[in-house]
Amino acid sequence: MPLNLRRSTSAADIVVRSEPTVAEKATGRSDYLERNREAWSRWAARSAAKGAEGWRTDQLRWGMWMSAESELGLLNQLAPGADIVELGCGSGALCGWFMRAGFRPVGIDFAPLQLAAAERLQQEHDLRFWLVQANAESVPFDKESFDLAVSEYGASLWSDPRRWLPEAHRLLKPNGLLIFFTTGGMMTACTPESGDQPGRTLVRDYFESYRTEFGSDSGVEFHPTHGEWIRQLRACGFSIEGLIELRPPAGAKPRYDVVDPEWARRWPSEEIWIARKT
Repeated sequence: MPLNLRRSTSAADIVVRSEPTVAEKATGRSDYLERNREAWSRWAARSAAKGAEGWRTDQLRWGMWMSAESELGLLNQLAPGADIVELGCGSGALCGWFMRAGFRPVGIDFAPLQLAAAERLQQEHDLRFWLVQANAESVPFDKESFDLAVSEYGASLWSDPRRWLPEAHRLLKPNGLLIFFTTGGMMTACTPESGDQPGRTLVRDYFESYRTEFGSDSGVEFHPTHGEWIRQLRACGFSIEGLIELRPPAGAKPRYDVVDPEWARRWPSEEIWIARKT
């Protein structure tokens, strides 16, 4: 039976822990999940430092290029007090800003060290919201619990869309909104096997990038083509309201040193998908 944790008491003081299920291990579903959990544990210190910067920004800023919400307007359609689930919350900077904006966020992440950083930053900034250690493909909440599901390079990059998109659809209320950020398809096609910054030459087959790995010690990323994203979103029951291929402003610097700003001014490095549960 699914858990509606929002109906429990003392919600603001609880961090829920869960592990891969026996079924996930038996069917091999935990293959990339375990690799990605280990990878994010190794990257926890660097990620926490960047996350702390996100908590301290002057306003809510999104994605690789730290685009201001005041410019993107992604939350304009949400009513005050809306319930938001972030699928892959990391150190919780987005959820912190959702709280400041008057929404009710829940942060989901599968990496304990990421959630530990989020807890520390909650205390530092005197903000408390739900943190749940769980696989974004199987979230312990009842169906139709949230008005908005968000993934900013969380589940949208590190989980299989064939599994996390149906789960996002299940979690959303009727007419609920899904917003997710992921790497631009052209950037993936130009990124070498080493994972270094993309060049000006295609080095990877566009149609073979669904499951992508950059070296044996990296995690497993998922990069469907645009057509595949559309097919899967529609198959789950979403209608697509927008696709923003973000072009950073002149002089912008990426949150991580994964792409040259001048490259990103010429070709899309970041995509924002907006879809609604129908």
